[in-house]
Amino acid sequence: MSNDIAIKVENLSKCYHIYDQPRDRLKQMILPRLQRAVGVSSKQYFREFWALKDVSFEVKKGETVGIIGRNGSGKSTLLQMICGTLNPTSGSIQTNGRIAALLELGSGFNPEFTGRENVYLNGAVLGLGKDEIDCRFDEIAAFADIGDFIEQPVKTYSSGMFVRLAFAIQANVEPEILIVDEALAVGDAYFVHRCMLRINELKRKGTTVLFVSHDATAVRSLCSRAIWLVDGEVRGEGDSSRTVDAYLAHLFNHQVVAPLENNSAAPPFHSVVNKNEGIEETIPNIDRRFGDQRCQIIGVGLYDELMNPITSSKNDAVIVLRITICNHSLDDDNEMTVGYAIRNSKGLDIASTNSKIECVKIFPPAIGGYLTIKIKITLPCLHPGSYSFTVSSGYVNHDAEIVVADRIHNALAFDLMSEKQVHVLMNFPTEIELDW
Repeated sequence: MSNDIAIKVENLSKCYHIYDQPRDRLKQMILPRLQRAVGVSSKQYFREFWALKDVSFEVKKGETVGIIGRNGSGKSTLLQMICGTLNPTSGSIQTNGRIAALLELGSGFNPEFTGRENVYLNGAVLGLGKDEIDCRFDEIAAFADIGDFIEQPVKTYSSGMFVRLAFAIQANVEPEILIVDEALAVGDAYFVHRCMLRINELKRKGTTVLFVSHDATAVRSLCSRAIWLVDGEVRGEGDSSRTVDAYLAHLFNHQVVAPLENNSAAPPFHSVVNKNEGIEETIPNIDRRFGDQRCQIIGVGLYDELMNPITSSKNDAVIVLRITICNHSLDDDNEMTVGYAIRNSKGLDIASTNSKIECVKIFPPAIGGYLTIKIKITLPCLHPGSYSFTVSSGYVNHDAEIVVADRIHNALAFDLMSEKQVHVLMNFPTEIELDW
């Protein structure tokens, strides 16, 4: 294995034997041997369940990778085999570095030992000597923040206290590979924020992190790459934001639609209903869209208050987002919905709304017609950087629920600058001339 690879998984599979009745387990231990001995073909008394099927991937040193998927998709099984607590049926796993793992709640703890004793026990398992644990104990205890309970048997701990102490140990022994499996789900908000900060510190130090969570925002924020498992198989792998979007679309049964050719779906202008206003004809980023396409977004544009096209703006500015939608099959009495979300460069949604939330009723044009909608937005005070708009169209069904017809992630990108940056950029040539 290359020195820059922390984890290498090749053709990994895990099969469990499922027995319908307890006596079938005994039959399987005895009868097949007897049947083969007398020349009769042996019978199988179990069903096979493949928790993982031919999974392969690599994680580079210093990389943070998320593992996502529904319950039962094989995430925990995969992590247990990487940690060495479970043997694979076939395939191989290679790791390069000391592993600290936060798997099942309280795993590795002796319930009769105090918190202090379990710190030393877990530290020894991770390869630390007593002197090293002595040096780090105060830091671990402060991070766990469980007070005098550190001197009490862990069997008296709540689930939150369990995970506090477990994470404090694993994250403060400076692991080369940190594996976290949904452990933060039971922590309170304050502790979760503290854990996220600690994981980011470890990332900056070059620790490899394998992170399993149902929290899509956490995966987008922490991970540069994500692996999506479905029924024990890798369904998708790549950029964390893109992979999480595909997973969520699958989770909520949103149809994935191939990109349209030439990045445009608008007809010639002479067939446009709102001729005076015109329509948006292009979508800058059309590499992935979801929905049933009953009404389809065919163009997105960004403007200032005077309707001048823009690619950047500043905090507190008023901008206009224009979305053009084609009605393919909605009836006149179907209420349409239009919405947007603003994302930062890490793929995190920081603001979102839609016409139903804003109590604005929109009814579709005739089938085959077009509708251009202006959305006036006062930008909040955000950190300067690159942002994008995810736009969506939909309709309200008979149960008063919004059905996604078309959603395009990161459809349009723009830069946000502070007032100071705008001033400097506008006067930069003049300042140069004055300096000379």
